[in-house]
Amino acid sequence: MRRWYLVGTLWVLAVASWARTDGAWVIGERELPPPAGASEVLRAAIAASPQPDVAGRRLQAPPSAEEWQAIIAARAPSRTLEEVERMTGTRIERGVIDGVKVHRVAPAHVAERFAGCLFLYVHGGAYVFGGGDAAPVEGAVIAARAGIPALSVDYRMPPADPFPAAVDDVVTVYRHVLETVSPGCVAIGGTSAGGGLSLAVVHRLRALGLPLPSAIYAGTPWADLTDTGDTIHANEGVDRTLVTYDGLLKAAALLYADGHDLHDPLLSPVYGDFQDFPPTYLVTGTRDLFLSDTARTHRKLRAAGVDAQLNVYEGVSHAEYAILMDAPEHDAVYGELSTFLAEHLAGGGTPAGGG
Repeated sequence: MRRWYLVGTLWVLAVASWARTDGAWVIGERELPPPAGASEVLRAAIAASPQPDVAGRRLQAPPSAEEWQAIIAARAPSRTLEEVERMTGTRIERGVIDGVKVHRVAPAHVAERFAGCLFLYVHGGAYVFGGGDAAPVEGAVIAARAGIPALSVDYRMPPADPFPAAVDDVVTVYRHVLETVSPGCVAIGGTSAGGGLSLAVVHRLRALGLPLPSAIYAGTPWADLTDTGDTIHANEGVDRTLVTYDGLLKAAALLYADGHDLHDPLLSPVYGDFQDFPPTYLVTGTRDLFLSDTARTHRKLRAAGVDAQLNVYEGVSHAEYAILMDAPEHDAVYGELSTFLAEHLAGGGTPAGGG
């Protein structure tokens, strides 16, 4: 007994010596090899990537409006709509719905099971990037893979149009969609900010008393704009996409929120009530800064009795499944999403209020 008491005492003293007074752990230098359980494509990409520079990504002060415009312009992708069409085998048309810019995406072949259905796509980009002709890219991938028409919302963004402009724009387009498509045949979703915004929009639709879509795709959703999630800290410098919250990510959250409380469920949907939410397909990775956001959202959905599927991929950083299009992880995410949509959408439905 005395021996075990001494061992226990030594263990407690050791833990106390490792812990800071605020309860935080200080993790020393360690090696992180490419994950053996990931695909060869992903392992090779990680091995060829330099270690993320956390210090270099941190900001001492938020960018000014002029600096934001320069950053947005510098990050604008060079890929044209025509290139996206060739890459995905889709046809994409620009349009405007009740003042909101959209892209209509038509797959080469509409699957019979999705006749009369629509995927309402919401792009990512930290609520600041990814607009214009970059907006429908992942939506085109989903449309082509599943054989479902998609409507991509090019919602307004800051600096000119902060919260709640993005929520309002997606709700406006959804109202228009309900004029011709049954809610039982509509899915909504996107990746990162697109996933978070989709969840926020469903919160808003329910508050407005509108019929909800029948499925949600929440790809590594930015469901909490604060730095609360465990992996915001645990995966800092491990996620090679986002790297750290204390950089453009935090600055974008504050820019988008425009002084509103970041805990508002229309900004950080994980803090909302998920009662009666549609079935939700969630995706993340073990190296994702938003792994905790995704896991916490999944638990909130499950606690509310919602059919929620959490898919976690080994070694995947934030949204890498969407970027590495030749990786098996990419095929798995969008193949299983197609199956999920087929399980929850009712093809050939009538619009809300229609007979």
